[in-house]
Amino acid sequence: MDIMMKTQDLCREYHSGQEVVHALNNVSIEIPTGRLTILRGRSGSGKTTLLNSLGALDHPTSGEIWFDEKDITKLSEHERDEFRRLNTGFVFQSVALMATMSAYENVEFGMRIAGVSAAERKERALQSLELVGLSKRVNHRPQEMSGGEQQRVAIARAIAHKPKIIFADEPTAELDTAMGLYVMKAFKDLIATEGITIVMTTHDPNMMEIADRVYTLQDGVVIDER
Repeated sequence: MDIMMKTQDLCREYHSGQEVVHALNNVSIEIPTGRLTILRGRSGSGKTTLLNSLGALDHPTSGEIWFDEKDITKLSEHERDEFRRLNTGFVFQSVALMATMSAYENVEFGMRIAGVSAAERKERALQSLELVGLSKRVNHRPQEMSGGEQQRVAIARAIAHKPKIIFADEPTAELDTAMGLYVMKAFKDLIATEGITIVMTTHDPNMMEIADRVYTLQDGVVIDER
């Protein structure tokens, strides 16, 4: 199995007054290519800190993060920006869609920010919405869609510029079980059809059986892998 990303002895420390908080403590994991990896754990376990470190949104205190055989912890701020722009897509618990824009416009706008050429944007926006099952909702605004549909628009926006890896932070937390599973099906379909690698955080036990790999964190330490 090919490995897209891996961490080696990753640590992230925060200072709270005179106390040192170990958000991550010597975390070493591997993210397989073209698979769904779940980071699970209770609030405060370190799973979001780990996700943000993998996505180059946060910088670890020590340790290494390798992506395609390059240590991204050694990158400059500009290089980190370029790494995110070219290789990654992000889906958050809060979908953060533009309320005045249609589903199509939200996805197209995301590509514009990512620097995708105008010639590609229309075709890719429509294709991305079709991939998540929303080809009939392209002209609907967020308030005209269900929570699950809004989250799928956010996923379409994240995949539209063809990233190698998607990072999703609690993408189903605000959804009921049925909608959550529908979003997860969209993820699995994208892995099968597009070959995208997905890493997501969750504390929902219903999602565990869908994953290809699960890391359980507690107090900044990986306590279980399967």
